[in-house]
Amino acid sequence: MSIVAVSPEVSLAYESFGEPEDPPVLLVMGFGAQLLAWPEDFCRALADRGRHVIRYDNRDCGLSTKFDDHPVDMGEFIATVSAGDIPAALAMVPYRLRDMADDGLGLLTALGIERAHVVGTSMGGMIAQTMALFCPERVLTLTSMMSSTGESAYGQSTPEAQAALFSPKPADREGYVAAVEKELVWASKRYGDAASLRELAAESYDRSYYPAGIGRQLGAMILSGSRADALRDLRVPTLVIHGLDDTLIDPSGGQRTAELVPGAELLLIPDMGHDRPRELWPQLIDALVSHTGRVGRP
Repeated sequence: MSIVAVSPEVSLAYESFGEPEDPPVLLVMGFGAQLLAWPEDFCRALADRGRHVIRYDNRDCGLSTKFDDHPVDMGEFIATVSAGDIPAALAMVPYRLRDMADDGLGLLTALGIERAHVVGTSMGGMIAQTMALFCPERVLTLTSMMSSTGESAYGQSTPEAQAALFSPKPADREGYVAAVEKELVWASKRYGDAASLRELAAESYDRSYYPAGIGRQLGAMILSGSRADALRDLRVPTLVIHGLDDTLIDPSGGQRTAELVPGAELLLIPDMGHDRPRELWPQLIDALVSHTGRVGRP
């Protein structure tokens, strides 16, 4: 694991797998999740297929820069947005998805990579879309996984999934690890695995327990608005992947993304929720290798 400055304000923790001369694939993680949520075995399996794989912690997560000078109470923020006081909500949050997209692009620059295949999951899919929209010359291909367009009519959570997402987790390690089982509500119905969730939660807690960052990340996600109009003009080769069991971001979010982006390929996967079950890795990796092989080396 290494840490590199990507701007005067932000340093990112990252790891890479595979040969640097292979086509680079930047993996962008979602809301509140560390780079660990891209499992090492998954990254190595993709690297073994001839890709230079890079995973990293977003700002306010893991071992990357924290914005402690801008505390955001998630409950207060949600209440402010729900009340329609958008100016007050905007004033609460110190950055947007565009800033998080610039972080990822800054990481590529720091690593001497001019162009890369960008793969984002959940909020990471929104960040990846933003990279492709604002700097298409640096994105060889885009893969948007279990994500959406920022439009309120698509990709909505079920009440049960939303409740699980926003319910406070205990601060002690044992309670934190046990509470993660709530996430089974949005996992694959067939392959959902409580033991794997607990293992990742324990590893994440030990590496960097940092609940303060999620309010700011949530604000960035909500306040960045719709990307629908911009996606209609996107000309980056795009693959959209969504699990049919997903209750955190409804499959309509992925379907809408593919509908808007000209020429986008849509892959709807049975038995996948808002997760990437190990049993489905061969299908996911095959899809990523095929998609990233559409465009030559950078």
